[in-house]
Amino acid sequence: MVQNKRMQKTLSYGMGSLCLLFCGCFWLYWIIHNIYMSSKARNTVEGVVYINGETSIGRIDDDFVCATLDWWPPEKCDYGRCSWGRASILNLDLNNVILLNAIKAFSPLKIRLGGTLQNKVIYETEGNGQQCNSFVKNDSELFGFSQGCLSMSRWDELNLFFKKTGAVVVFGLNELSGKTIDNRSAAVGAWNSSDTESLIRYSVRKGYTIHGWELGNELSGNGIGTKVSVDQYASDIDSLQNIVKNIYTGFEVKPLVIAPGGFFDANWLSEFIKKTPKSLQVVTLHIYSLGPGVSDHLVDNILDPSSLDSVSHTFSSLQSILKSSGTRAVAWVGEAGGAYNSGHNHVTNAFVFSFWYLDQLGLASSFDTKTYCRQSLIGGNYGLLNTSSFAPNPDYYSALLWHRLMGNKVLSTNFSGTKKIRAYAHCSKKIQGITLLLINLDGSTTVQVYISTENDTSFSTSTSQESQNPRTKFATMSPGSRIGNGTREEYHLTAKDRNLRSQTVLLNGQILTVDSSGAIPSLDPINVNQSDPATVAPFSVVFVQIPYSNLSACS
Repeated sequence: MVQNKRMQKTLSYGMGSLCLLFCGCFWLYWIIHNIYMSSKARNTVEGVVYINGETSIGRIDDDFVCATLDWWPPEKCDYGRCSWGRASILNLDLNNVILLNAIKAFSPLKIRLGGTLQNKVIYETEGNGQQCNSFVKNDSELFGFSQGCLSMSRWDELNLFFKKTGAVVVFGLNELSGKTIDNRSAAVGAWNSSDTESLIRYSVRKGYTIHGWELGNELSGNGIGTKVSVDQYASDIDSLQNIVKNIYTGFEVKPLVIAPGGFFDANWLSEFIKKTPKSLQVVTLHIYSLGPGVSDHLVDNILDPSSLDSVSHTFSSLQSILKSSGTRAVAWVGEAGGAYNSGHNHVTNAFVFSFWYLDQLGLASSFDTKTYCRQSLIGGNYGLLNTSSFAPNPDYYSALLWHRLMGNKVLSTNFSGTKKIRAYAHCSKKIQGITLLLINLDGSTTVQVYISTENDTSFSTSTSQESQNPRTKFATMSPGSRIGNGTREEYHLTAKDRNLRSQTVLLNGQILTVDSSGAIPSLDPINVNQSDPATVAPFSVVFVQIPYSNLSACS
């Protein structure tokens, strides 16, 4: 009996010791894990961005940043979710103060009116004779909706709104007018231009300024829903050019003739451009490189450098086609929402999407793309503005900073270091110098970026060793090449609470939000010593405005 008690006591002590040992090990693991995670979060690496300031590699429009307004009614749904609300060209509240201020802030914002249903719109002009009805959901119809109508009273309201906001307007026309769909799902027959001609004459008579008329939406190549042959499309563009030429006779500046507003198809586009040498001024592409909005891999793809790089082939190929053809036509991205079928809530309207969007702006401009139209200004799950409240989403502020800081001339830029940094540079828009865009796709690493301009005489390099060291080159810039007090301006964008799916963005640590009067907040930089590297925090975007005085590309 005594021996049993001793054994129980020994076992009790043993179990207690094991428990203490286990707790001690767990506590030690917890401390080591947190130290590791903390050190990982504080991990800092260095890199160098090389900017060639000798010559530019492209030139963008002053109003390069563009946004779209679409025709989709509230009944437009994708994957069981209806995200368009009252954001249609036909029902958008044009008196909303935030909407007005959001567009005015760009001064100007280029706006493209168009989308899938533009190919089912008629215009209530004189002599039309058809009833002006709204779109009605009908799954048996092409594109899932009946024919819709733009009344002239709504067209008047829209143009008053555009004048008030200073918007630059591109209008998408119905290319399917007069055509029939054959048994191969191709749209055949000549374009019936009478409706378009009436709309254009009405617009001229009313004094409305239209920057460009775009014929068709996603009907080139294999098309979406249906397609138009390259020969017929070229003939239709010639007809549109003749209409514009005749109606705008005597105008010093005539609207651009734009097409085809579709996805890249090298063979189709090459033939189309060859067949429209005098009638086509702008070639428009659509970009939805991330796939369907329902995908679970959108964030992974946005944070993957190779995924971001994949679309560069499209830009490069179109640039080559335009150069080899001898055409005067230039390239635009006419619509880009990243993920098709209205995007993905809390991804394509959240902070994380600024990585994709700004990278797209940088890539497109580096291949001499003149304008980039974001789908959408408002509507769907990829709007720059919230569909219900009109409050700016993070990408709105990204777009506004780009518009205000990045100038026309695009500079060749290379980053040496981690593959998770994306770097683009332009001559600055409002000062003589360079604006550098840095995107950090890494969530755990801060990158100290040193900046060097290659073959630039504004740097004093007294020894051959110094000339090999880009940090030294940046730090020893000659005093005569500096502007002001030797500082530069930086704009750091981060997500609230480091949550990539947040729809709240911080600029230099301060939340950006409209005030009670609907005013867009000021976007104020921080000043940084010229000799310091640019610090790019994990999962952040930084615009760096560097005042140099004698870069030949920017003079």
